[in-house]
Amino acid sequence: MGKMMKVVNIHTDENRDFRFEEAIKTLRTNIQFSGPDIKTVMFTSAVPGEGKSQITISEAMSLAGLGKKVLVVDADIRKSVLLTRYQVEQEVHGLTEYLSGQRQMEEVICTTDIQGMDIIFAGPYSPNPSELLAEPLFKELILKKREEYDYILIDTPPMAGITDGAIISTVCDGAVLVIAAGTVSRRIERRIKEQLEKSGCRILGAVLNKVTSEHGGYYGKRYRKYYGYGAEK
Repeated sequence: MGKMMKVVNIHTDENRDFRFEEAIKTLRTNIQFSGPDIKTVMFTSAVPGEGKSQITISEAMSLAGLGKKVLVVDADIRKSVLLTRYQVEQEVHGLTEYLSGQRQMEEVICTTDIQGMDIIFAGPYSPNPSELLAEPLFKELILKKREEYDYILIDTPPMAGITDGAIISTVCDGAVLVIAAGTVSRRIERRIKEQLEKSGCRILGAVLNKVTSEHGGYYGKRYRKYYGYGAEK
């Protein structure tokens, strides 16, 4: 496997807020204490722009920092932001190419300059993402790599009005819902919560993101009560 893996550099912000780093560590602890059977975790949100991709990468880096072997799967094949956000300059193959039979599994896995962290990028845009994710190849990929990695973190598309996340949830041990404070109503979040529960995916909790001082106390109290725990940015 190693000789076929392309090395990519992940350019992250070295001056991230201390509170954000502490929140990521809190989330890491919560995931670890969810049980030894929790290895494949999806990160999702209701709508675009809530910060789930940043949380996914940051959490993967945090777990890798503990010596864990982590695979990030960018399954947001409708509108991925990882390549541009993290300034990946190398040409890479991705998930859509594997699911459509154009590439072998090992051809789409990249190792990164972050020790212990590998990544599968989304790949070229696909006009039929739900159908691709429902292919047996996706489940085969996750099940096989589950045996090789300590954790697989999957960045999924937003779930409001899109079925991709529900399809992905069927191969996950748990889900983390990323919520941007003041962005989405509790009614919509409840609908997504119910959708995940119907798929049989265990909801590990929620990350309350983009909290500012004027509504931090209110949202922190309300969402912690509703979902069980929260890590705030």
